[in-house]
Amino acid sequence: MNMNLDKKNKLRIVFMGTPDFAVAILSQLVTHNYTVVGVITAPDRPAGRGRKIQESAVKKYAVQQNLKVLQPTNLKNEAFIDELKELKANLQIVVAFRMLPKVVWQMPTYGTFNLHASLLPQYRGAAPINWAIINGETETGVTTFFIDDKIDTGAIILQEKIAIEPTDTAGSLHDKLMHLGADLVLKTVNHIENGDVKTILQENSGKLRSAYKIHKETCKIDWSKSIDAINNHIRGLSPYPGSWTTLVEEEKTIFLKIYDATIEREQHTLATGSLVFDKKELKVAVHGGYINLLEIQLPGKRKMKTIDVLNGLNLSKTAHVV
Repeated sequence: MNMNLDKKNKLRIVFMGTPDFAVAILSQLVTHNYTVVGVITAPDRPAGRGRKIQESAVKKYAVQQNLKVLQPTNLKNEAFIDELKELKANLQIVVAFRMLPKVVWQMPTYGTFNLHASLLPQYRGAAPINWAIINGETETGVTTFFIDDKIDTGAIILQEKIAIEPTDTAGSLHDKLMHLGADLVLKTVNHIENGDVKTILQENSGKLRSAYKIHKETCKIDWSKSIDAINNHIRGLSPYPGSWTTLVEEEKTIFLKIYDATIEREQHTLATGSLVFDKKELKVAVHGGYINLLEIQLPGKRKMKTIDVLNGLNLSKTAHVV
């Protein structure tokens, strides 16, 4: 036991990350007695209607653990580089952060590795969890890899697979991958401290799917697609950022967000986008059946169960979505 502790103390880790996903990994390192000499996270920013200053989830956790926190706005800034050098880290771990300049990722003796929420080389980019579901994948996973000068292209250290269930949303899959990733980071660190790391170069041939950043237009539902593609789109964007559509009610249009839905496979002759509704449910006619909307959000309102919204909607028979 003392031998393990001594080995762990030889590692001096700088951790870089920002959201809740990264907190779970940092927490595992702290819980397992690794020496985290510094935490790099995003600067505090105003957020919400009141524009209150918000600290990143990683910063909040790091402060609670009395870890040294650095919040550079420019990762190439000489003052920041000097502060980083002073930490005398020999390993850097990156989880859900931003692209690092070469001067940063080349600094530690044992290198800098990243945890990515996909089975690389598939789904390189900012939103791998969302795109895996949107594209109808049945499995995904997590990958640790040594950072190089491109995005998510470095040599793979370890990977772990997980099934994507038909009921998974981006939210539920996020949580599963977060815990899986925390375990994989610990395994990776263990290999590094034992000196038995083996890497595999990433393949760049074949059909590679990207996980590019999601924008508002990406979230718009195309009701002309297949019933499964629409369902995957809704699941892959729930709970954040949320898929949306335009509800046309006589002469007015309403921006409608959709967070939860189910498929009803059934033959019908209704036009795509037509609404079928009563006091208990709201369904959209699509090719091959209906998308039954279970949880929605109207402008200026919180998201609610559709059954609780229907009484106040007063929809006409010509109401439809586009």
